[in-house]
Amino acid sequence: MSEAIAKAALGAVQPGLPESVPNRAQIAKTAQEFESVFLSQMLQPMFDGLKTDGTFGGGFAEEVYRGLMLENIGRDMAATGGIGLGDAVMAEMVKMQGDE
Repeated sequence: MSEAIAKAALGAVQPGLPESVPNRAQIAKTAQEFESVFLSQMLQPMFDGLKTDGTFGGGFAEEVYRGLMLENIGRDMAATGGIGLGDAVMAEMVKMQGDE
């Protein structure tokens, strides 16, 4: 989520939110990272049942690569809009900042 999108999302969710909310960019980054990890974990079961037999399949290296691949897929999904979880998390984090 770019900073422009984050500002637009914050304005839509929190119309009265001042521009001076501290750590605005950090909040957006943290929310996107949370969504990225969530999506990676949600994708994991989809790959658990795959058979990796054969000459070039299986082994420790494939397990490591699969984990890295799922992390990157989750990161890319979150960066391109994801499922909206990052926006909801960001709105809650901003609301918590305003309550203090």
